[in-house]
Amino acid sequence: MLLQLQNFNTLVQTMAATVQSAATQLLDLTVGSTLRAVLEASASIGLWMQWLILQVLQTTRAATSVGSDLDSWMADFSLVRLPASASVGSVLFSRFTTTQAALVPVGTLVRTADGTQSFVVSAVPTNPAWSAAQNGYVIAAGVASVSVPVVAVVAGAAGNVQAGVVTLLGSAIPGVDTVTNAAPFQGGLDAESDPAFRARFQAYINSRSLATPSAVGYAIASVQQGLDYTIQENVSPAGLSTMGNFVVTVDDGSGSPSTTLLAAVTGAIDAVRPVGTTYAVQPPGVLTANISLGITAAANSQLAVLVGTVGAAITSYVDALKLGQSLPLSRIVQLAYDADPGVSNVSGVTINGGTSDLLASPAQLVKAGTVAVG
Repeated sequence: MLLQLQNFNTLVQTMAATVQSAATQLLDLTVGSTLRAVLEASASIGLWMQWLILQVLQTTRAATSVGSDLDSWMADFSLVRLPASASVGSVLFSRFTTTQAALVPVGTLVRTADGTQSFVVSAVPTNPAWSAAQNGYVIAAGVASVSVPVVAVVAGAAGNVQAGVVTLLGSAIPGVDTVTNAAPFQGGLDAESDPAFRARFQAYINSRSLATPSAVGYAIASVQQGLDYTIQENVSPAGLSTMGNFVVTVDDGSGSPSTTLLAAVTGAIDAVRPVGTTYAVQPPGVLTANISLGITAAANSQLAVLVGTVGAAITSYVDALKLGQSLPLSRIVQLAYDADPGVSNVSGVTINGGTSDLLASPAQLVKAGTVAVG
């Protein structure tokens, strides 16, 4: 039943009409009269009671509950709000003197120029400079710099910083002089919002007692915010036809999800997979897009400025592509024109030295490599 809400004036008017209709003579309901004061006091109590009823109704439905009330409502179904996710990216440690080797240890802190955001160097054994014996990244003698992965110390969207803002070393590193981030950091998300929590609850209900791609997808999405994934059925990780097997490719925005994350996704899928099936969870195969193009500056436009603007726009777009999304050659041209009105012509566009689109399979992720704008 829909609750008919009334404001203070409506309550007083309704009470006055009811009292007058029950009286045999005209009543004094003018402002300041005793009967008017009694009716207004009663209307105030009624308004307060109406507010209490609304508060109760709001907390009894997931669609209207907010904040801690929504958390309490979902707890009856053993659902919890997903926590904030930390942003990830890479920084470049450089030095002026290269006569001796240097080490960037795991746990090294770097900060933005204003000191508001901190990032810590993380371990990725697949990095060419990684040394398990020294638990860090080695800058060999004669090498001026090394690119290493970092993760935000404090999870949340505030860690998604722009390129070139991470410039402070948290502590001195022998043989290392500067640090910077060539590309923006991505993947940082605040704690799951109320609308997102409600949407995930609907997916939870729809996936109960089902062993479907939707159920597997819900299990993956519940591990961590911001996960991108694809599900390939009846294939092996090598892409061969394998009936009864499915392959899940997962990415957290970095292109190289940790083994801990992959293990968590594996456990979540195992709880909902169909009986008699096998599956595999894998990181994406990264396709590096080395892009080259030439631009012409319009009158009153500086080519040097346009080169930086166009390069940044292309890098940002490519790094935001999702699993299985290809990179069309024509999109590069469009991005260059859209980057700045001062671009009057675009020519000589190539991706990895060719003039064809860079096609990605459902298990592959396109990432920007070298973007040369001339």
